[in-house]
Amino acid sequence: MDCNRALEYATNKHKGQKRIGGDEYISHPVAVSNILKDLGYSSDVQIAGLFHDLLEDTDAAKEEILELSNAEVLEVVTLLTKEEGYDMNQYMIRIRANEIALVVKLADRLHNLICAVYADEKFKKKYIVETQKYYIDLAAGTSFENPIKRALQGLIDSVEKEKV
Repeated sequence: MDCNRALEYATNKHKGQKRIGGDEYISHPVAVSNILKDLGYSSDVQIAGLFHDLLEDTDAAKEEILELSNAEVLEVVTLLTKEEGYDMNQYMIRIRANEIALVVKLADRLHNLICAVYADEKFKKKYIVETQKYYIDLAAGTSFENPIKRALQGLIDSVEKEKV
């Protein structure tokens, strides 16, 4: 798999999109992919991290993703795509059933928690509750457990600090 072609494709598809803090959106999938790389995951897993938001947030086609990666990466990206009217409990069951989808989603949540300090208070509170309800349990027993707990505490602390 050609990581450079995958990065070029994801960058092009996310062109013009911005993060809450104002960064180019592609910085998020790149960060997710880098978290996975730093933890020693294969290039397939890293590319799944790079592609994880494509179907949900861009006009990317499954056929394009398959052409640039493989069926396993496409399956992960599809599992991670939230469709209109999705049920969060069913979404989590899907993710838990696929080891690669699980680690990509945890890397995604970790990066989002770190960046959520730039969001407004309402978003932060929603993110805290969602992380406590779904992601702490999802991360239990993985290499993401402690980093997610630390990032969550950092977000909680930032909300508390804003109250003072």
